[in-house]
Amino acid sequence: MTTPRKPATFKLDDPHVVVLSGEDEAARPARGTVQVRPEPEPALPTVAPDQALAPMRPGLPWGLLFWTSLGGLVLLALGLGVSNLVEDLFNRSQGLGFVGAGFAALFVVALIAIIAREIIGLSRLATIERLHARAADALIGDDRPAAEAIVRELSAIARGNPRLAHARAMLQSHSRDIIDGADLLKLAERELMSPLDAEARRLVSTAAQRVSIVTAVSPRALVDMLFVFAAAARLIRQLARLYGGRPGALGLIKLTRQVIAHLAITGGVAASDSLIQQMLGHGIAAKLSSRLGEGLLNGLLTARLGLATIDVTRPLPFTALPRPALSDLAGDLLRKREQNDESGA
Repeated sequence: MTTPRKPATFKLDDPHVVVLSGEDEAARPARGTVQVRPEPEPALPTVAPDQALAPMRPGLPWGLLFWTSLGGLVLLALGLGVSNLVEDLFNRSQGLGFVGAGFAALFVVALIAIIAREIIGLSRLATIERLHARAADALIGDDRPAAEAIVRELSAIARGNPRLAHARAMLQSHSRDIIDGADLLKLAERELMSPLDAEARRLVSTAAQRVSIVTAVSPRALVDMLFVFAAAARLIRQLARLYGGRPGALGLIKLTRQVIAHLAITGGVAASDSLIQQMLGHGIAAKLSSRLGEGLLNGLLTARLGLATIDVTRPLPFTALPRPALSDLAGDLLRKREQNDESGA
């Protein structure tokens, strides 16, 4: 019976260590050597070649069917109610019937105009969003034909803004001298976006100052919430119109969702919190009351919302021009606050 060896350590490069293979197992090793018999590696399971996943069967769009059927029923009920109303008016008096029919016709025309305006607004927002993505790809790939197409579309959008007439003329005169696509987009950004960025910064700063002042003096939290909500919606609409978008009600809802998603991705609220903590940590908290501090924080959050809206609604990414920073707007907000305090004193 073989006595088992005690556990021991050794090096594989030791001359007294012999690693046995399948052919050496029959040979008798020398005395005093350590025999190492490698264990066979377990056989790996055979992996079948990747098979194409069977396409999932599209299910019924129950949500779309629900809202479509509900909207159809509402329209039918509304049409039937208007029809009955007009018939009742005609039964009472022919003059009242014609007046009711005229109001109904005006209602239908206004409804068609509102729907057309919403569709056009959503289309313009989608165009600007695609233009932004195409510009980013053209900057990375330095694609001259794509850059020329983007500049043409930008010029078409800017044609409705009389303040950009000189910028469009300068861009058109210098665009032939540029060879690289990325440089052409940078020129377009400097010529077309520079005045718009300055106006956008003014709008954001004004909205932040207004929110800061109103929420600092307002006695009710509900009034603060309503005013901040109205100021944010107005700021988003103003910035979208400034950069070429004309959102309606549905477009504003879509744009607000995109801005909130952008804030969530970039961590904008956390950045605002860190900035206000840094500012308050430098002794500003001792000069402000609690209400003034809340107003300042609301103003900074409004400014951050405005910066996120600029990123979403701007047709070109920031490349040749500097991106507006929250610290600059915070400095403007503090200077405005100091001026108000001095005037009040």
